[in-house]
Formats: sequence, C-alpha cells, structure tokens
Amino acid sequence: MHKKAKVLLCSMGTSFMLGGCSGMINSNNYQKNEQTKDTQAAPSEETRISVQDYTGEGYALPYGRVTDEIADKNLAQIVEAATSFFKEKYMTDVTVHNVVGAKDGATVFVESKGEPHFYTYAVVPIDELERKVMTEKIWADEFQVENAIKGGLYGMIFKEEFNQLDNYYDSLAAEGKITGRTKESIQNVGGHGFSTPYYFISIASETSIQPVYELFMKNPDESAENLRKAFKDNSFSAENLFINIQLFMADPNAKPDKKLFDRIIKDLEEMTSIPRGSYSFVLNDNFIDKQSSSGMGDNSLDLTNDIIKD
Repeated sequence: MHKKAKVLLCSMGTSFMLGGCSGMINSNNYQKNEQTKDTQAAPSEETRISVQDYTGEGYALPYGRVTDEIADKNLAQIVEAATSFFKEKYMTDVTVHNVVGAKDGATVFVESKGEPHFYTYAVVPIDELERKVMTEKIWADEFQVENAIKGGLYGMIFKEEFNQLDNYYDSLAAEGKITGRTKESIQNVGGHGFSTPYYFISIASETSIQPVYELFMKNPDESAENLRKAFKDNSFSAENLFINIQLFMADPNAKPDKKLFDRIIKDLEEMTSIPRGSYSFVLNDNFIDKQSSSGMGDNSLDLTNDIIKD
C-alpha cells in the first residue's frame, strides 16, 4: 500500500476529504479547478514532474500533518475498518491503496476487487488531542460511492464499447506521441469512480443506471447479462453521463500539439462503437504538479463543447 502519497481530489479542498463533494464531478470544470488550496504552495517548476514518473508522491493535505502521523501509526486498524465498511454497506471487497491525513481525520482511498471496477474513498475521524483514530465512526459520502459504483457498472455492462475506446487510446499511445496517468497514480490519488489512465466517468442524475445499481446491491454476484437487461435504454441521457478524457504529451519537451488535439476530436466525433455519453477532452504537456495532482496548465488544450454520443 502506498502510504505516503498525498492528493486533493477536487476544488472543495479539505471539505472534500471530511465533508465530501456532494455533487456531480463535472467534466471540463473538474480539471480546471483542480488547483492547490489552503496552505499548499503554488505550483512551481520544482513541484512539476513527468506524468510517466508520477505515482502520487509529494502531496500534503492542508492541516493533515498531525493526523497523517496518527493514521500511519494505526494503519492496520484503519485498513481493517475500511475493508469491513465497504463489504458491509456496499457489498464490495476493496483494496486500500492509500491513507492520507487531513483536518480532523484521514481519508482512505480504495479500489474495488473485480467487477464492477471503481475507485472511491472513506473517512476515519481522528482525535488529535488524544491521538486516537475513531474507526467505529468511519463514513463515506454516499453520493460519491454510489456514483463510483454506477460508473463501474456502466463500464461493466458496456465492456465491448469501452474496449473499443481503450483500444483507440492504446493505439495513440503506441505511436509515441501521447500518454496517460500511471496506474499507481490512479490508485494512490484515486476516488474518481471508474477510471483508466486516459479517462474517468462521472454521473449526474442518470435514471437509466439506477435499476442496475439496485439489482447489484440486492445481488452483488448478479451476471453482467442480467445487469445489462436492467439498464433503461429509453431513459438514457448522454448529457448526464460524462466521460472525462485527459491525455498528456509523451515527450517531456513537447507542448500540447494542436494538430494532434484536432485529430483526436475528429476521431471521437466519427467513432460509432464507443460508449454513449458526454465526452470532454483535455490535452496537457508532459507534466503534473506533485502538490495538486493536476496536469492542467496555461498551455493545455481544452475542448470547448462536449462531444455528445447518444
């Protein structure tokens, strides 16, 4: 388990870690707003690292120094509490990848085992004065966890379509011009639901996936075929399901390539066998800021209007 990686997942700063982002993670605004907060230093050349080398190291949450130390000394207890919590409440076996101290608690980043595959988090309150972890009070933001599971279920029941999307980005990466995030960074600075090195899914009030989620919660061993049958195709709205793509230039000396950016947009618009949804797209240079886990920079190329696939 990667204990020392630090991350801030959204623009709500510390409140996300202890109060949750009780709302939909939108596509373009998410990456634009993922900047340093509170007590963190502003990005600098010293904090930038090549995306191929980034595993999540280097981020310290505001006001988390003491709680991080306490969490570190009680790591086994926290891991046990988190795995039991997700198994009992969400019928899901998880792997704990990272525990990060924050104000009044520690955030526990987990990855589901098997399918549906997703990343999410829970929070363990910590009493700093008594230097005590209160694992009996572990909790998670229900919206975030349900959103993550629904994204995983969407990826599961439309696996063939997602394979087509993955194959496309793998082929681009094989050309040597673009790359995505490392698997380690996704695990250690996760919490984005259904995620790959190239994109993650976020869902708003999408009613078509709700029966699938309800069936899964009743029977976690339900077959993908039956889960797919529960999906309400006629009520699907692409504007409520976001596929957020973020790519990086593979060459550390390369700036985001406008011709490549335009080519990828054209390819996305023309592809007919990829998952339905609202596609956003950002092309960054090769670097991520270690303190904020953000790849967005002044030179990033950002799709103005999402590509809608109905």
